[in-house]
Amino acid sequence: MAFSLAPTSVAEGYRLEAHDSVGSTNALALERARDGDAGRLWIVSKKQESGRGRRGRAWATPEGNLAATLLLVGDQDLKLAATLGFVAGLALADALEAVVPAGRISVGPDGGSTGGNGRFELKWPNDVLASGAKLAGILLESNLLDTKRSAIAVGIGVNVVAHPEDVPYPATSLKSLGAAIDAEALFLALSDAWTANARIWNDGRGLAAIRSKWLARAAGVGSQVAVKVDGNVVRGIFETIDEDCRFVIRGRDGARVTIAAGDVHFGAVASAGAA
Repeated sequence: MAFSLAPTSVAEGYRLEAHDSVGSTNALALERARDGDAGRLWIVSKKQESGRGRRGRAWATPEGNLAATLLLVGDQDLKLAATLGFVAGLALADALEAVVPAGRISVGPDGGSTGGNGRFELKWPNDVLASGAKLAGILLESNLLDTKRSAIAVGIGVNVVAHPEDVPYPATSLKSLGAAIDAEALFLALSDAWTANARIWNDGRGLAAIRSKWLARAAGVGSQVAVKVDGNVVRGIFETIDEDCRFVIRGRDGARVTIAAGDVHFGAVASAGAA
């Protein structure tokens, strides 16, 4: 099966560029923007040689996994555009629910119940979990093209057939969970689900609805968390995300703490202080 876009995606003007192997789909998307591409371009591959995660970490995409990046070009405010990561998480979770047979997902979380809803949960700010184990990651990158326009690369990496073993958190793949889904079928569903969730986001006007939908799938609400921020660890109870999609916890002293960026751990891992 070859990569293809859902009819809903084609109708909205999205285009597709598929590769057998790439260095980085995000890097290629931003290169296309610098060369004048107008955006709404999906770049996909089943193998990625030099993928990246948050904060420059490596993201491995061996043959058969999914690396997909959506290039968007426009005059959007970069702070608002950052919330597209939540749109991407919702789109991927919706796609996974659509294509993975019921009853296939059952793995333990990283030290305790995450308290989310559904088989696929969203971990702030950029992970998709299968009942607690990391299944996918999302990375947004941007470039200013001129005084008015910017390019946003919405990168989505999914462990379809393989997952990393040497990481300090539980990880899994669709294959490990017994789901016989290939990257092409998953991407088809993803392109459809992105279109639906992007309509809700509506250039940021529907962010409140995206926030509400995200919280309904959120992992860890009401549970103990440890968040590593600039070398320091903040511990408390995960309460919500605010109107700007920042992470909000209630600290041990009762004070409310709002966090814009950090690494989150739940349950026993949080209690042990491993962040």
